[in-house]
Formats: sequence, structure tokens, C-alpha cells
Amino acid sequence: MTSTNTRSDKRSLITEAAVEVFAEKGFHQARVSDIARRAGVADGTIYLYFKNKEDLLLSIFEEKMDELLTGLGEALDGINDPIERIRVFAKFHFRQVRDNRSAAEVLQIELRLSNKFLKDYRPEKLWAYLGVFGQIVREGQSAGLFRAELDPFTTMWAFFGGLDEIAMQWVLSRKADRFSLEEAADQVAEMFIRGMLANPAAATNN
Repeated sequence: MTSTNTRSDKRSLITEAAVEVFAEKGFHQARVSDIARRAGVADGTIYLYFKNKEDLLLSIFEEKMDELLTGLGEALDGINDPIERIRVFAKFHFRQVRDNRSAAEVLQIELRLSNKFLKDYRPEKLWAYLGVFGQIVREGQSAGLFRAELDPFTTMWAFFGGLDEIAMQWVLSRKADRFSLEEAADQVAEMFIRGMLANPAAATNN
């Protein structure tokens, strides 16, 4: 049991070190030795847990998406109104970007530089994350709140596209005070809610 915990702790230590190094140096410029030095382990130790630097990058994505899925589930727990669930989703997403800037930088920028991620990898956990929004759309349609002709698949990707591009601009700005992610969350949520409502007048009642 102790051995298993030690391996898990060391893997997490390496992963967190890699997040910081990738954010600082960029994925292609970062070396395994840089990550090992930051984690306080020997270079060879990293290869006990990861095949190569790209495998490490994809592992970061998997772990961070697990955290996002768990956190989103907790944030939405007990909230049944589809309209309010959209607001909470947007606020949760941008709060994670703001509170975990290095991880956001790796996921928003460095991950997109991976040919393996773009061409061969199936980001099933990202799809699961977006699927939460798709389910919100379907629930709203079943309740008569959202327009019946909306395609949940298209709508969830459009919503994520808005969140993703704003998060990208915030990360690239290098100035946390350039614009408020909290205000951005409110604006994105309200734009989508008003565009999705079967009865736009309902927006004034929520």
C-alpha cells in the first residue's frame, strides 16, 4: 500500500512540475531534465512513469480533465434549473482558468502544439465535459425552456468555443487585470441563454 502511494505521489510530483515547466518554457523548448530538476528527481525516474515528453503532456490533459469533470459535477450538484446550470458552468470554467493559470496555459496553448493530440488522440474526457452542457440543453428542451430546433451537439461546441477563445485571450494577455473573467462568464452565459430560450421573456424571470 505504501509503495503504491509513493508511486502515485511521485507521479503527481512529476506532473505538477511538468505543468510549471511547460508553462514557463513551452512544450517544445522544455527538456525532460528541466522537469526532473523541478520535481527533484533523476531524469530516468520520469521514464518509469511516462514514455516520453508527449506522453507526459497527454497525461496532464487526462488528469486536469478528471479534476474539471469532478469539480463541475460538484458545482452543479443540487441545481436543477437548466438556465442556472448554464450560468454555473460558465463561472466554474473561468474560475478554473483564473485559479490555475499555469495549467490553463498548458491546456490552452501547449497542448495544441502536440501533433499526437490533434491527429491521433481521442479526447474522450473533453467530450464528457462538453456533454454536460449538451445534457443541460436537452433538459431545457424537455422542460420547454429552450428552443426545440436547437441541436445539443452544435450548441455545446458553440458554447465551449466561446469559453475557450476568451480563456485563450486571457492567458495570452499576460495581464490578469486586462478583463474580468467573472464578468466574461456572466456575459457568455447570458448571450447563450437568451439565444436558446423558447420564450425570451423568461430571461427576465431568472
